[in-house]
Amino acid sequence: MGGAKAEDKPAAAAAVAAADDWCYQFGNKNAFDLKAPKKSPLPLRMVVFAMTMLCGISICSMCMKQLGSDGWSRIVKIEVVEQPCNKSTVPPSEVQFVHYPQPITYSREECKCNAVRFFAIISSQRSGSGWFETLLNSHMNVSSNGEIFSRKERRSNISSIINTLDKVYNLDWNSSASKNECTAAIGFKWMLNQGLVANHADVVDYFNQRGVSAIFLFRRNLLRQLVSQLANNHDRFLKQLNGTHKAHVHTKREAHILARYKPKLNTTSLIWQLKQADEYTRDAIQNLNNTRHITVYYEDIVRNRTKLFDVLDFLKVPRRNLVSRHVKIHTRPLSEQIENWDEVYSALNGTQYEGFLNAADYVV
Repeated sequence: MGGAKAEDKPAAAAAVAAADDWCYQFGNKNAFDLKAPKKSPLPLRMVVFAMTMLCGISICSMCMKQLGSDGWSRIVKIEVVEQPCNKSTVPPSEVQFVHYPQPITYSREECKCNAVRFFAIISSQRSGSGWFETLLNSHMNVSSNGEIFSRKERRSNISSIINTLDKVYNLDWNSSASKNECTAAIGFKWMLNQGLVANHADVVDYFNQRGVSAIFLFRRNLLRQLVSQLANNHDRFLKQLNGTHKAHVHTKREAHILARYKPKLNTTSLIWQLKQADEYTRDAIQNLNNTRHITVYYEDIVRNRTKLFDVLDFLKVPRRNLVSRHVKIHTRPLSEQIENWDEVYSALNGTQYEGFLNAADYVV
């Protein structure tokens, strides 16, 4: 094999020399006794030019064969190195929370160096989290992807949880809330009982390593929350709106239909239930307290919408007026929403929970 290659080199050199001689003879004005007409020299010049180009191509082709494909690829290979996004304008204390995701399902294009903040709304069922999330999603730069851990397979173990979190924060999670390329804050809603409390230590480590900020959203009046939970469970079974269960509604008519149900509370275990719910929330906040977080309450936002500006400032996105299509279901006093109100009043009056009985009513 080595001998054959040695013999090929002189043969190739001879071929190149022969091509050079031929091109020289053709280009030599004495080689052909062609005289162009004095009035039209252009056609002859074009012929000479074309033959010269053919000679050049022939020589280049022979040279490429000598170099081989590997050698040629080394000559023409051009490596494009993308410049990293500039973080020099980010305060040192904020660098950990500023990200430039590179999704694998699409390109961020001109927004690839737009900083993105990661967040998670930590809450419990019937705390106004659905309404709160639609408010955030009305902001043009915020994407919150709902209860992604409502499906058990995504929270079956810490590996499944982390894989799901990575997909969300890499901007590869597709939902109706996705704003993709130019999103400035990306997150989702996480209920305490959806694997969060059970894996709180690993979640805190992940949040701190990845720079994820937590928004704690809870309800002060646990009695109203309990009424809302019981009414929601009732509708899940009966499906009162044309055979469909709806946890949230968009019309007053739908809200009126769902609000007609008045649950009867077990007064024997009521104080224990409220205490359990209170302690469960307090413990969760304590376990997640080492993350960057803000705590907001449903009632405070209802009474004063400017509280939402605190959340937008926390996420470092521009202040905007946020809107939602959600219509509140339970707007009447608790005395009109609980079937055995007198018993409930007697059970809670004089206890640490009596403040829930006379809480001011409000409308969303």
